[in-house]
Amino acid sequence: MIMSSRGDGAAERVLGALRRRGAYLVGSDEPSGGGTPGSKAGGAPGSKAGGAPVLWWDNGDYPARSRITASFTGGERRLLLDTDTGTIDLSQITAVWRSRPSGPQAAGTVTEPSQRAHVKLQAEVMLDGVWSLLNARWLPGRRADELRAHNKIFHLARAIDLGFSVPDTTYTNDPAHLVDAYESAAGRLVAKQIASDRFQIDGAQHRAYTTVVTRRHLTSRHRLRHEPVILQPYVPKAVELRVIVVGERVLAAEIDASASRAARDDWRHYDNDRVRYGPHDLPAEVARRCARLVADVGLTYAALDFIVTPGGEYVFLELNSNGAWGFVELWAGLPVSDAIADWLMDGEKP
Repeated sequence: MIMSSRGDGAAERVLGALRRRGAYLVGSDEPSGGGTPGSKAGGAPGSKAGGAPVLWWDNGDYPARSRITASFTGGERRLLLDTDTGTIDLSQITAVWRSRPSGPQAAGTVTEPSQRAHVKLQAEVMLDGVWSLLNARWLPGRRADELRAHNKIFHLARAIDLGFSVPDTTYTNDPAHLVDAYESAAGRLVAKQIASDRFQIDGAQHRAYTTVVTRRHLTSRHRLRHEPVILQPYVPKAVELRVIVVGERVLAAEIDASASRAARDDWRHYDNDRVRYGPHDLPAEVARRCARLVADVGLTYAALDFIVTPGGEYVFLELNSNGAWGFVELWAGLPVSDAIADWLMDGEKP
């Protein structure tokens, strides 16, 4: 099963990789290769030869456009998903990729905000319960696993335990600690959000990127009490890395933003005319440690961010439990969609 919103480019690329491996989309006019549409979804043992059926479903269709039933009668358990294209026996799913699901949504006829929130809560509880009963492999993991692993405090502590080089880091909303951190970093300090999110300033969408802290920021440090931030010394960089872990497979892309004034402190500004992307050959021990960290936080996929210093040290920054990888494939030429397709098609019951 691919669980994602319509128009997800990453899901389209993985679906293409699955089709190249003989899979077909449930509910489409594609040849089934001997399978029975609607009977299975995901990868199954032997499916590479027989044509694995793949269900693309967005949980945003639930409960407004899809129906899910979990029943326990006569000693039997049934888990059924009904969509416009048919009925799926969810117990037959062997692998689930949570790409970019849009989240449960009430029907458009439900307009009162508290009632829409009520519907969403009931749907999330229902889905979490159903997913917990699937004997399937999950990429990156179930929703609760993703949320826990994405927490920067949680995964940074695990990275330290595994021996990664990590900058001195403070998470705080105490203004007094800003001055201490600034002085400890000899005036070379950055501030980051503890959770990446968009918000509005004067009616315009805004996103906070990595910010170099100046003395001017210290004069308004009282504002820090309103929300926690991450404080770290500025780490000199030769290149930055985005490391993609899919199961035990590790792919690394290097990002050289030194020529970009906009992106040199945070490559997420995507100043592509001035930023160089390419594959990076990770030392074997760093690669093994990356795979170990992802497994230790309970995931099968993650995107890890590093800085490689001019002296060659690999400094861990953070783990993104469902981090973007499309640019790694498009601009660095790394076969991430193939790696995900291979993982899904392995499909042995866990």
